[in-house]
Amino acid sequence: MLDLLSDVLARLKIQGTLYFRTSFSPPWGLEVPPYENVARFHFAHRGNCRVRISGTQESVALEQGDLIIIPHGAGHKLLSETTPETDTLPLDQVLQETGYSGTGILVHGEPSDGRTTELICGHISFGSAVRHPIFERLPEWIHIRNYGATAGAWMEATLRVISEETSAPRPGGDLIALKMAEALFAQSIRAFLEEQAGGADGLSGFADPQLSRALNAVHQNPADNWTVASLAKAAGMSRTVFAQQFAQKIRLKPMQYVTFWRMQVAQQLLTDTQSSVGDIAAQVGYASESAFARAFKAEIGLTPANFRKPR
Repeated sequence: MLDLLSDVLARLKIQGTLYFRTSFSPPWGLEVPPYENVARFHFAHRGNCRVRISGTQESVALEQGDLIIIPHGAGHKLLSETTPETDTLPLDQVLQETGYSGTGILVHGEPSDGRTTELICGHISFGSAVRHPIFERLPEWIHIRNYGATAGAWMEATLRVISEETSAPRPGGDLIALKMAEALFAQSIRAFLEEQAGGADGLSGFADPQLSRALNAVHQNPADNWTVASLAKAAGMSRTVFAQQFAQKIRLKPMQYVTFWRMQVAQQLLTDTQSSVGDIAAQVGYASESAFARAFKAEIGLTPANFRKPR
């Protein structure tokens, strides 16, 4: 059975793509355009650079071993320490001028003076039908310093596999690297959530050990007859304390979350299966099709039948 984060990621239909590995020599700079339903990531395999996220006032210094994730696909600039931000080139122009074909290493900048920056750059795409507060509430960027060491031996091994598989063509290498990129994304989100355990940003509840037990129970069995009392029991807390902690740390009432997640599951079933609306209603905990239809329209803004129609 899937835990909370695994279930969310599975329903988001995440798919990794490594779009280039670089060899950049200063001065260099490029601008990556924004994309919808995509999370970008850059790992500093060797050397360093600066990252400027569009619409922000802060420049992120990416040192060797660091990872930056741009969860909402915002446009951003990658540049060497000596490159003015006004001198960056659009990514498409850099790809055209360098003749980069999509395979191998993207070489950009002046002839190497020993300060080459090697980045592993990719993105994670996910379906637009399903949403979740975990991703909606993530900041504009997540900067994890010395990522391999921070996330432990497994993450270090993941990064090493990606580096090796993108360095030299080998049978099955592309698929391995892409799956490792998806694992990297999941591990980095998990690491970020664990860091938020004591925070008050609407994300801390997803890393809270007791609240997580209740959340996992909902995700594993969305059709159960959930009540605040039964959720509190799953969490091992009193009903009052559970309701207070849930609302404070997740910024939703417990039954609001239950309804929210049921509707996310229902959207996926309506999109990906031929099951009848009545069958889907039962799968997400509704005794009647009419009750499900009312809840679905209140949450999504469309009836299940209209949601299913091609748009």
